[in-house]
Amino acid sequence: MFLKRNKVQVQEKRTSVFQLFKQALSNDNQRDFTKGSIGQAAFLLAVPMVLEMVMESIFAITDIFFVSGLGAEAIAVVGLTEAVITLLYAVAIGLSMAVTATVARRVGEKNYQAANVVTGQTIWIGLFTAMAVAAIGLLFAEDVLKLMGATEQVVSMGSSYTSIMLSGSITILYLFLFNAIFRGAGDANIAMRSLWLANGINIVLDPLLIYGYGPFPEMGVTGAAVATNIGRGIGVLYQVYHLVDGSSRIKLVYAHLRVNSEVALRLLKTSFGGIAQFLIATASWVILVRIISTYGSEAVAGYTIAIRVIIFTILPSWGLSNAAATLVGQNLGANLPDRAEQSVWKVTKYNVYFMVTVAIIFITFAYPIIGLFTQDPAVLEIGVECLRFISYGYGFYAVGMILVQAFNGAGDTMTPTWINLFCYWIFQIPLAYFLAKSMEMNATGVFLAITLAESLIALVSIVIFKRAKWKTGVV
Repeated sequence: MFLKRNKVQVQEKRTSVFQLFKQALSNDNQRDFTKGSIGQAAFLLAVPMVLEMVMESIFAITDIFFVSGLGAEAIAVVGLTEAVITLLYAVAIGLSMAVTATVARRVGEKNYQAANVVTGQTIWIGLFTAMAVAAIGLLFAEDVLKLMGATEQVVSMGSSYTSIMLSGSITILYLFLFNAIFRGAGDANIAMRSLWLANGINIVLDPLLIYGYGPFPEMGVTGAAVATNIGRGIGVLYQVYHLVDGSSRIKLVYAHLRVNSEVALRLLKTSFGGIAQFLIATASWVILVRIISTYGSEAVAGYTIAIRVIIFTILPSWGLSNAAATLVGQNLGANLPDRAEQSVWKVTKYNVYFMVTVAIIFITFAYPIIGLFTQDPAVLEIGVECLRFISYGYGFYAVGMILVQAFNGAGDTMTPTWINLFCYWIFQIPLAYFLAKSMEMNATGVFLAITLAESLIALVSIVIFKRAKWKTGVV
């Protein structure tokens, strides 16, 4: 009798989780994440956000997987270009933080009209930003690669790839910004589907355009850029459809596109800290790549492969972080700061479980994982070493990324900015150079510096978060 009752309880629990999973993927814009179980709210938000970031991480891994067949120079093209594009990601993510925080606060207040106005201003900000980046791509692609330390062979092979990726920056920006709107509104399932669509198209087009299968032209590494931009562009069109058709809490009409300088300036002011924090972080990564490039194309290729694999797991973890940001913003908007804090710690616990599990897998199976992308012995050794060293700090990363996003969700984008400035520029970059050059650890010194800096961010964030000043922020 006891065993039978226990079996029924287990089945009910499984059914409950399954039902929650179905709810998380459904398009229900009537959910209120400021009420009820915090665990369920976190689950319902986190599932589509994690799946969204899984798709974003597949973007990161797909290009490098197909391009790796062209050799170390082609991988270096992608790696060096990606290092520069991370500066654009910094702007996109910084703006997205402000958008998510502002939309989440307005939704928490049940002021949907104000959230629609924020959406309209976001479109203009994204357009002008993309135009500036596109100009750089059209005019200075070769100079960008040379500045990053590329050899003449890499520049010759990759200038068109770099130009197309930078010129198509509007697809990157709008994917980030529109998904930030959906996440802030609590409609994370739409954000997830847009990336599923974009990534599915990219996966199909990548091998066709890189290697010229069937009627498609053989474009080499340039084909990866074309495929990525087509995929992202179609994903953006899908987002626009849902912004105007009323299936989201946000419903955009022509009136919301009128320039509202007050709202736009408030968005830019809030995003300044977010942009600054990620420019600081990504610029430090650019410098790290520049240090690694002094050890040859094989070192850059190994580092690039390992980082893409790492991104494959960190982006789903970032999905949990986005869920925490939305919960913080909406609960603060509903004047529930204690619930906001409880939500952060609950999501942090989930993230630690996930990241530590991944770290164990990466450390144990580093060789076969990197071996999926290259059989070049020099590239393989660098990739394995990078993957293992950075994985040692995964438990700390799990905590740090949730707390940083919690600050951003509260509209406090300056606290993470100062944390990044200290941990990356004052600590990580000098340490990486010292270990690589003065201690003659070469690229290994850079990998060790990354692990130590990311761990320091987690420790500093815990101390500041517990002071709870973020609970009083106004967006």
